[in-house]
Amino acid sequence: MKILVVEDDRRIASFLERGLTAEGYQVSVEHDGRDGLERARQGDFDIVILDRMLPYVDGLEIARLLREERASAMILMLTAKDSLSDKIEGLKGGADDYLTKPFAFDELLARLLALGRRRGEASQETTLRSGPLLLDPLSRRVTRDGSPITLTVREFDLLRYLMANAGKVVSRERLLNSVWEYGYDPGTKIVDVYVRYLRAKIDAEGLPSLIETVRGVGYMMAP
Repeated sequence: MKILVVEDDRRIASFLERGLTAEGYQVSVEHDGRDGLERARQGDFDIVILDRMLPYVDGLEIARLLREERASAMILMLTAKDSLSDKIEGLKGGADDYLTKPFAFDELLARLLALGRRRGEASQETTLRSGPLLLDPLSRRVTRDGSPITLTVREFDLLRYLMANAGKVVSRERLLNSVWEYGYDPGTKIVDVYVRYLRAKIDAEGLPSLIETVRGVGYMMAP
């Protein structure tokens, strides 16, 4: 697996390079956001380990640009910014996972393995189609009648799950477990909120929604 580390703290970057190389990964390192962004664009990386606060180009901006450009690499944001709002901002901005400093190397390895599995599962998926929608799991590209639709990471994951189960009723509990990886109900309406976000982006004005509400149960994507 090929990993790009973008980290301006040379001590941490060196530690990651040595540790990950010893674990069998192919590791490249950049020390500022400008070079890191260019390297990520040019290289065929499986995972980008991305510091949040970088010289020249901020890590959050790098994640946003890579997602806009449909880069297939998974992004692990590694940063000292550890507030809940920082994590939410990072995940919404394009990161697939968020790990705060200081960190345990074993936890980092576990998260890399999980991201590798997710990327492998995505690469094995075929393109999904539901009515006028087309979703490519590998490029993370979504179109409606050929016109591109820009989605956040969570919106994309929710749409992919609904399209993979098109024609089937999917409960809110199942969506929480499969998309948000919650093993419990957090007592919020997060699923309903994100379905509303999706509908605003994928539905056409004057036509029925592609996502049907099944009252008391959950949702169903049109087959």
